Amino acid sequence: MGQKLVGILLNAAMHRGVPRLKTGQESLESYEEAAAAYGMIPGFLQLSDINPESGFSIAYVKGSQGYVRTVIPTPGVIHNRAIYSQGSTGIDRLLRQGLLIFNTCNRYGKDQIHGLLEQNEALQCFLPDSRTGMSGLKEMMDRYSDLILKPCRGSVGKGVMRLSRISARRWTWSYLPSGSRRWLSSTVDPQALPRALRLRFASVPYLVQERIPLAEVSGRPFDLRVTVQRGWGGEWQVTGMFAKLAAPGGFVSNIARGGEALNASAVLNQVFTGSAAAHIRMSVTALSLSIAHQLENHLPGLADIGLDIGITRDQRLYFIECNGRDQRYGFQKAGLSGTWKDSYRRPMGYARFLLEDPARYIRY
Repeated sequence: MGQKLVGILLNAAMHRGVPRLKTGQESLESYEEAAAAYGMIPGFLQLSDINPESGFSIAYVKGSQGYVRTVIPTPGVIHNRAIYSQGSTGIDRLLRQGLLIFNTCNRYGKDQIHGLLEQNEALQCFLPDSRTGMSGLKEMMDRYSDLILKPCRGSVGKGVMRLSRISARRWTWSYLPSGSRRWLSSTVDPQALPRALRLRFASVPYLVQERIPLAEVSGRPFDLRVTVQRGWGGEWQVTGMFAKLAAPGGFVSNIARGGEALNASAVLNQVFTGSAAAHIRMSVTALSLSIAHQLENHLPGLADIGLDIGITRDQRLYFIECNGRDQRYGFQKAGLSGTWKDSYRRPMGYARFLLEDPARYIRY
């Protein structure tokens, strides 16, 4: 098949850690193995070292002495693992030069994703009722007794809050102070919300959603992280899923906020009967693929996402959020090392597919 170069685009901080093998949750070894399986050599890039005009770039490439910065022909296909929002001038410049970059943008507003999915009538029943801003909060407090408040552009559960009605004149406000892992709660008057809460809404856009009564394990709510990726052939596939269990006493399942990653099948079989658990797994797979197909119509270069899917006690499914840069390490923490390796292998298969047939790259 012939050895070809594939680019892995990292942010500057992670890129600096490559020669010392200090790349956080990204596994350089897994990229090497996955690329080799498709006859490719990965070059680890940062945006400032790519020169599309000359056709050459500086990248870390593994050799006998470890990773060394090397001048290489700019790879024709690049898998973006750095964080860029829509309209990034650097990414757009590379695309105009004909480079094929997938997951070009991996930061989308939660409100934007919700709006795109809402356009598909078949997906509307899987979406929690949602509003934005302070006016949306007041409307939702009139309609529901339990709400989740999320920064539209937040990640790993940062800034998430909860409002729960106690009585007509009393609500409980739960939040995580900056730098703390301990949730705090206070009683608030719905007609005079705390200044700290109002300041959060004033500083960043917030999405307000009805709180879904998620199924629980020993009183701890959980949802499923579903990794959906394009591989060889270009079609969407569900690589795997794991359960994210909220910390004791918490309501956010993010691993970075004290949540725990567990084998999804084991958790589902513990909470539901065997036949119901199997049906849920199949339904979650079908829903996740439908969501990926809907999003690809509006988000150029989409190829590698992580979806959070909630399940209620009565087996109803809900879409919670989409992660444009899926943190795959949850599979490893859940003891699913084979699936963890697959989550690296599949994007490399897609990269090789695009190298062989560039015309299959989807542009909008």
